[in-house]
Amino acid sequence: MRKGKVLVAQGGGPTAVINQSLVGIVQEARRFANVDRIYGAHHGVSGIIKEDLLDLTQETDQNLELIAETPASAMGSTRDKPDAAYCAEILKVLIAHDIRYFFYIGGNDSSDTIRLVNDFAKKENYEMVGIHIPKTIDNDLMINDHTPGFPSAARFVASAFAGANLDNRALPGVYVGVVMGRHAGFLTAAAAGLRRYDSDGPHLIYLPERNFSMDKFLDDVKTAYGKYGRCIIAASEGIHDESGQAIATKLAKEVERDAHGNVQLSGTGALADLLTDSIKGKLGIKRVRGDTFGYLQRSFLGIVSDVDQREAREVGQKGVQFAMYGGKSGTVTIHRVAEYAVEYRLSALEDVAAKTKVMSDNFIASNSADVTPAFMDYLRPLLGGGLPVWSRVQSPAVPKILKK
Repeated sequence: MRKGKVLVAQGGGPTAVINQSLVGIVQEARRFANVDRIYGAHHGVSGIIKEDLLDLTQETDQNLELIAETPASAMGSTRDKPDAAYCAEILKVLIAHDIRYFFYIGGNDSSDTIRLVNDFAKKENYEMVGIHIPKTIDNDLMINDHTPGFPSAARFVASAFAGANLDNRALPGVYVGVVMGRHAGFLTAAAAGLRRYDSDGPHLIYLPERNFSMDKFLDDVKTAYGKYGRCIIAASEGIHDESGQAIATKLAKEVERDAHGNVQLSGTGALADLLTDSIKGKLGIKRVRGDTFGYLQRSFLGIVSDVDQREAREVGQKGVQFAMYGGKSGTVTIHRVAEYAVEYRLSALEDVAAKTKVMSDNFIASNSADVTPAFMDYLRPLLGGGLPVWSRVQSPAVPKILKK
């Protein structure tokens, strides 16, 4: 185990448990005598190239535990997508500060950053270990059964739709909830997580893994509304037509793109407006409402999966162990074993970097507007314990006298 400093950074969209991974790294790294100091990058890789570093060695265990329970990225995050030149600058800072262990908590782009920095280090004959720690509410990292952040976001989405279902049953109409998910529909599919009765919503679920047809959508809504007298719809922000064009951009006057070149889908209510306006105009249903969940689902305080908390801490701890005992760069991956347990492995960075996992066909219903029992079996353990419960009035009807 080479003597030197540890650097940890957080990148991409925050989650409810990303700080568990941060604390897992810091506390585990303290156990090793070869670690001189433990630094944190302020606002991810952008903080590294600016040498905007924090000395996490001086954090107390008590404060670290409070940080672990705090949603969102405690050190700040970034949407920067480093290219080769950017990663070369990162390496210069690592060398200057004698950083030999670099941990980056993030999604598939973050794993690609580690890969590039690691390649540059080899060319410069600089001994370092780069470990990617998985994180994303989208649940779209290859190899992983699931990713830290997704279970808590899924618990929020499932709870929100369960509440909307009760509201909608009390005052029937049509409700549309738009959920994050550009290419992968896992989080939108989680809207079904707390359905209890056969008539519970969401009655329709639309995922980016399937082409979206407005005509079929309206037929589906009409059918569900006729069957239940109401209809709840979960739609992914990334649903697209057969040409691949995002439905959300069809009415947009200007298309905004993020630092990664992706069309901005989460910062607008355009998709919910489009879907609700179409239902009102084409089906003549008057009570139609729509919401865009946006940032709420990422770091909602108080709705956190205990499974997610535990595993997010453990991936940080295992990342340090892989680095210290194995001395190899890679990405920590989560693998499901038995009925529900997980084990952690160190996988090759190139198997995850800049790749996207989507929902498998056996998770999506044949009508392309719901999920299957196989998906529910996959999801339930991740939501954690202490899930909310509810019931319905089940009293028999009193026979009518005047209105027979």
